[in-house]
Amino acid sequence: MPGVPPARYAYLGPEGTFSEAALRTIPAAGKGDLQPQPSVAAALDAVRRGDADHALVPIENSVEGSVAATLDELASGDPLLVTREVLLPVSFAVMARPGTALQDVRRVATHPHAEAQCRRWLDATLPQATVVPALSTAAAAAALADGTAQHDAALAAPIAADRYRLTVLAEDVEDSPDGVTRFVLVSRPGQPPMPTGHDKTSLVAFIADDHPGALLEVLTEFAVRSVNLTRIESRPTGERLGHYCFSIDCEGHVDDARVGEALMGLRRVCPDVRFLGSYPRADDRPLPDRTVDDAIYRDAAAWLGRVRNGRM
Repeated sequence: MPGVPPARYAYLGPEGTFSEAALRTIPAAGKGDLQPQPSVAAALDAVRRGDADHALVPIENSVEGSVAATLDELASGDPLLVTREVLLPVSFAVMARPGTALQDVRRVATHPHAEAQCRRWLDATLPQATVVPALSTAAAAAALADGTAQHDAALAAPIAADRYRLTVLAEDVEDSPDGVTRFVLVSRPGQPPMPTGHDKTSLVAFIADDHPGALLEVLTEFAVRSVNLTRIESRPTGERLGHYCFSIDCEGHVDDARVGEALMGLRRVCPDVRFLGSYPRADDRPLPDRTVDDAIYRDAAAWLGRVRNGRM
């Protein structure tokens, strides 16, 4: 529509990161205002402040695991809503200023998650090189381009070589050719996307205290309703030693009867539950058949209503 400004998308920058590559797979972002941010926290805070409409940030990698900064930022601060996930196959390249040869590289800069995914290749191919940390893979490439780098090469996404006019010294250097990074698109709180039948729900459950069976109490609320968990891990709350929360992804949508019941049950055993969103799954993996479906839960709720109203 004329006069309607483009949607604003914050992402982990600078330009040339995997986050930018993932964001550009979303059709609507192609017409949006893309805003690179220096950190995951900065990208999410841009949405909280209203400086951006959405933020796309990495949340887990198939090789290195979860991105702690994203889990912790979503679990604290003003609430945000996950509306979409993006899966991006990950491939890395070693790049440098023109005229640099691979055998001359003595210092390689990259993000620690990238180093972990290419460690065997680095040890075998560049044993003489020291790996130094960078805020992002693209930040390492950008420093080479602007002449501020204290390193000879960057380990980054291939898009960064084009963006910063660097020479690719080696490509496809990842140890696992099937590596995938999962990103989530978040916005300010609102109505979740409509159910598709192929959804995922994310939340954070805060337990009251550390006691025997605390995790079992959480798991039971899902298990007795045949709700499958696709990810669960504990994270420190930062309040005191031994105080944890559980970051959880499960199959299904909050509008599904059994998922809704599981969340209510969880809220009964936990002092706080932060709902992060229900959104379409990005993969094509078929959901397994469950012996208990939503119709059974709806029938049970209707029966209880009749009992309470004296219509047995």
